[in-house]
Amino acid sequence: MAEDRLRVAVATPLSDELCAMIQEREPRVQMVRDPELLPPMRHPADFAGDPDFSRTGDEQRRFEEIIDGADALYGIPDVDPKALKRAVDANSRLRWVQVMAAGGGGQVKAAGLEPQQLERVSFTTSAGVHGGPLAEFALFGLLAGAKSLPRLQRQQSAHVWSGRWEMAQLSEQTVLVLGLGGIGTEIARLLSAFGATVIGTARHEREVEGVDEFVHPDSIADVAHRVDAAVVALPGTSATEKLVGERFFAAAQRGLTVVNVGRGTVIDEDALVRALDDGTVGFAALDVVASEPLSTDSPLWDHPNVLLSPHTAALNAAEERRIAELFADNATRLLDGRPLRNLVDTVDFY
Repeated sequence: MAEDRLRVAVATPLSDELCAMIQEREPRVQMVRDPELLPPMRHPADFAGDPDFSRTGDEQRRFEEIIDGADALYGIPDVDPKALKRAVDANSRLRWVQVMAAGGGGQVKAAGLEPQQLERVSFTTSAGVHGGPLAEFALFGLLAGAKSLPRLQRQQSAHVWSGRWEMAQLSEQTVLVLGLGGIGTEIARLLSAFGATVIGTARHEREVEGVDEFVHPDSIADVAHRVDAAVVALPGTSATEKLVGERFFAAAQRGLTVVNVGRGTVIDEDALVRALDDGTVGFAALDVVASEPLSTDSPLWDHPNVLLSPHTAALNAAEERRIAELFADNATRLLDGRPLRNLVDTVDFY
């Protein structure tokens, strides 16, 4: 059923320009926002804002009043599942929450909402917004593995001009892409342009540009001996936890390159370290780890064949604008009674 107006509480930092853009694209939206009640951003797409920011008691009451009078939220308040739970409990008119993260299902799950609340409120993520930057990082990791980046760095550091050796060619490799959402499909497209053979995971096969073969996620160990590299682009759910683990590495060919731009929990890190130590994995490029920030005593820090990125590969100056554009489109869909894009599955929470 089409509706006339949508009152949106801005619960995360948002610029004047983007706030105005949303209202221009969808005039039926009223963005309610008080910048003084939101933390300053430290860098682009810093939706949590400065951790030293705090509100007085009066300011917190004003902030919650804005949230409790809204039909929709632009962001989870303070990126805090407890604050999300409070908002849903307090505001019976709330019907939609836009989550800033691409894999925001975990934040929704952590709120511990009741089944009837999950049925009443729709949650959408920013999935697809980060596809380009993360696909480029994945490609960077795959090329680094193929071109012996750790060896090159060690030799340069030691001022060693060694004999020549043959480097691998991405165009001659078979790459397993785990997850064919917005990120995985873009990775497959780029790999196809390089001439690589792509095996994609899917519970149900569908047409995906650049994917030459499909395998069920539960059967990745069956193709491990055929792949030169594996890229994780999966969300973190109970179904994907430690999917890439002992069984997969035991079946893999020696020198495998592993890249993770999905969620850290998909890889069994203990099994990964063992595979790195015995040479099964020749190189790993990780933008995410199971628990962030990575523990200072993790062996991944000092492993010579690991490249760590502090969950920053998706960060891009255009991210805020793209999320705002996605939100404006979904606002129109909601007001017109059409299905929303990027709905969180509130069973598996992805």
